[in-house]
Amino acid sequence: MSGTNVIHHAGETTSPVAGNGVAPPAPATQPTPTAASSIADPAALGLAAFAMTTFVLSVVNAGLIQSAATPVVLGLALFYGGIAQLFAGMWEFRRGNVFGAVAFSSYGAFWLSFFFYVDFVAGGLAKVGEANAATGLFLLAWAIFTGYMMIAAFRTNMAVLLVFVFLFLTYVALVIGAWGGIEVVNKVGGWLGIVTAVIAWYTSFAIVLNSTFKKTLLPLGPLE
Repeated sequence: MSGTNVIHHAGETTSPVAGNGVAPPAPATQPTPTAASSIADPAALGLAAFAMTTFVLSVVNAGLIQSAATPVVLGLALFYGGIAQLFAGMWEFRRGNVFGAVAFSSYGAFWLSFFFYVDFVAGGLAKVGEANAATGLFLLAWAIFTGYMMIAAFRTNMAVLLVFVFLFLTYVALVIGAWGGIEVVNKVGGWLGIVTAVIAWYTSFAIVLNSTFKKTLLPLGPLE
């Protein structure tokens, strides 16, 4: 499978090959390229931005470095995981890819809201003893969103599906850890986040590599 449109709406295909494996006949007159067709696949950027920011935060959550180092992720959350991923989502809208547009725009907004929450909100909540409850609610909302996106991901490919499966498990673990105040569960969530990031990095790498070399060098595992 090529690197083009690897994250797609259920009604779209990811290559010019039909579902039965036979390429459809070429039209007698080639259609005029549209503006959307000239846009490179933004999924590689969106996944890379998501992967790096998730990896850095998850290393902290897993306890591999002290929690005092959490601010290291804020710059990434704002500019790469946030703004860059949001741009990827907007480009997916332009390409008519509903799944990719909703996923990248939403998780870009997640990282922007995470930056705001940590920098401007969490401190005040901690003073009144509500930080864990509020953080758990914040993460629960994202777990719900990730859960239904995971279901839709069954119409994409194995790599993307695994990103959503492990991301959903990450959110669930972090919700339990936040509401229960259970540090070991938070660390499990951190390790699940690291796995999520590695899979997302692999998927981004595969898109870039396959697109650059114009052939499949790293498989994404088609589900259709």
